[in-house]
Amino acid sequence: MAESVPSKFQETSPVDIPIVDLSNPNEDLVARAVVKASETWGMFQVVNHGIPIELMRRLKELGTEFFELPEKEKEAVARPADSTDLEGYTTDYKKDGEGRKTWADHLFHRVWPPSRINYRFWPKNSPDYREVNEEYAREIKKLSEKIMGWLSEGLGLHRDALKEGLGGEKVEYLMKIIFYPPCPKLELLYGAPHHTDLNGITFLIADEVDGLQAFQENKWVDVKYDDSGIVVIIADQIKRMSNGRYKSGEHRATMDTVRTRLSWPVFAEPNLDHVVGPLAELVIDDAPKYKPYVYREYKFLKMNKLPLD
Repeated sequence: MAESVPSKFQETSPVDIPIVDLSNPNEDLVARAVVKASETWGMFQVVNHGIPIELMRRLKELGTEFFELPEKEKEAVARPADSTDLEGYTTDYKKDGEGRKTWADHLFHRVWPPSRINYRFWPKNSPDYREVNEEYAREIKKLSEKIMGWLSEGLGLHRDALKEGLGGEKVEYLMKIIFYPPCPKLELLYGAPHHTDLNGITFLIADEVDGLQAFQENKWVDVKYDDSGIVVIIADQIKRMSNGRYKSGEHRATMDTVRTRLSWPVFAEPNLDHVVGPLAELVIDDAPKYKPYVYREYKFLKMNKLPLD
């Protein structure tokens, strides 16, 4: 597990995470590349994915503008102090077990399905914010379902198996904009500690400042990306549904000494009341490696570092 890694400052590796070109006309080769990367890394980058680059650029521009607002204006969409949900603007500043601090400002809001969107937490500083985020949500949902389809077939199952296991048309997509301030003393502060995502699958884009690192073969790998690529991170629920066939990608976020850094992950996750566990077709001959959980309970246990299996 992520917590067993001894140090944030462990050696980095020059190896790159896998890159999958979705424009390859041989879909079978693309599917096999996605499956292999999910088995071995739990993380890969897709290029030529069909999502307009201009849409991605505008999404990042609008998110950056929000974090440039005065604090009072950002607090107009703040997460209520008594809320048990993640939606809204927050600042995360806390110590880890070794005395180092994490620091990042977050803006969470659901972008799909429409029935789960609460526009109260969407910034109002630009009239384009809603239109751009809604269009990006539709594009990410299509990409997510395409990738989950290949992963399902890689398990020998029908194309919608993982999507249905995650909740079918009730799967929720949560946008998170993360603002990492500059830090002159990196040994004292980082953006996000070593972890795996607890949802199903994550799609991440970022600005030009590097900071995402993947953990592979006991080394940290700097994730390199450009304006057109999308980093795909397999998360806990797909690992558990696949009965361990797919890997939940271990990663962390570092900070820059002088520059701010922003990233835009979108998390595809079950509804809180949905039960997720190893898919039934995969445990006919093999024993289940993981217990099924109501997603609400799984989130509580993992976020509080309590035993799961």
